[in-house]
Amino acid sequence: MSTLQIHGRNLSADDLSTLQTASGIEADRSTRLWELWYQQKFGSEDRFNVRVGQQSLDQEFMVSQNALLFVNTMMGWPMLPSANLPGGGPAYPLSAPGIRFRFRPTDSLTLLAGVFSGSPLNTDKPGDPQRLNSSGLVFPWNGTLMIAELQYTYPSLGTMLYANQSQPLARTYKLGFWYDTKRFADQEFDSTGLSLANPASAGVPRMHNGNWAVYAVADQMIWVDPEEPDRNLNVFIRAMGTPLSDRNLISFSLNAGITFHEPIPHRDDDTFGIGMGYARVSGSVSGLDHDTAFFTGAFTPIRSGETFLELTYQYQATPWWQLQPDIQYVFNPGAGLANPNGTGRIGNELVLGLRTNILF
Repeated sequence: MSTLQIHGRNLSADDLSTLQTASGIEADRSTRLWELWYQQKFGSEDRFNVRVGQQSLDQEFMVSQNALLFVNTMMGWPMLPSANLPGGGPAYPLSAPGIRFRFRPTDSLTLLAGVFSGSPLNTDKPGDPQRLNSSGLVFPWNGTLMIAELQYTYPSLGTMLYANQSQPLARTYKLGFWYDTKRFADQEFDSTGLSLANPASAGVPRMHNGNWAVYAVADQMIWVDPEEPDRNLNVFIRAMGTPLSDRNLISFSLNAGITFHEPIPHRDDDTFGIGMGYARVSGSVSGLDHDTAFFTGAFTPIRSGETFLELTYQYQATPWWQLQPDIQYVFNPGAGLANPNGTGRIGNELVLGLRTNILF
């Protein structure tokens, strides 16, 4: 069981208008239940286990271990499900009831699969999902979300090395997909086939059955200091896409970067990282912007994509205290939103931050 007490303002929503929010702990103010589950292992080697209860999928699915160093939200739970799944999907600070299976047929292969509520909310009413479930005490079954992920890890715990053989470079590769059975509103057309921007439209979007996406994740160590194995370089990449442009805000998202563990010799617990994220809006979203410009005659930016770059350093000040200065630069915020304080688009944005983690 885990609970959250969230306070403070929401920088991205209040000031940035970005799709890819600047901090992975940003959320509405609340004290809420997050996860509540029971896990049962089977067999002495834990080849198979089952978890049942209220779960947050970003704790196990779609995870890049190297990407978790970074502060931007999308280095954890990616942009595509955040934008396309109801309520942003069962991910921080929301969760959903379900059952998760983990099967490890060999030391290197793992199959992760689960069936969860298709929405972390018990309502399809519009509004802020976090406020519609402000306490986390809603346990809905609203549609069905099915997800599966195949993982390959090398070297595994059982890998045997020959005498004088150097330690191989660690790597983890993942392939997965998800499918949600709920109904999803069209991004451009109404139930009669008219553009939603057309003044003659009733404003009721066409509805579509189901939604899905596929993804791939790779974490790869590329260099190890022969004198100090804890000192190493790692790269990561995670891509996710869907061909269903008509019902989705985001059709493709990408995260990539490089991390350097112990960049300063003998600073064993420090890590430096450079990363990026990209989100491309779907063709239907861009089409609606074109339609809006045509029917209104007013300036309407055509949304395309948003990119951020992030530079961060995790400094272990004491065994119980981390400091992490962070710099992010966002290109084309909101994928090209109009500036509410003037003409043209919102300009590129520089975000400076400092995160602190205290363990007690």
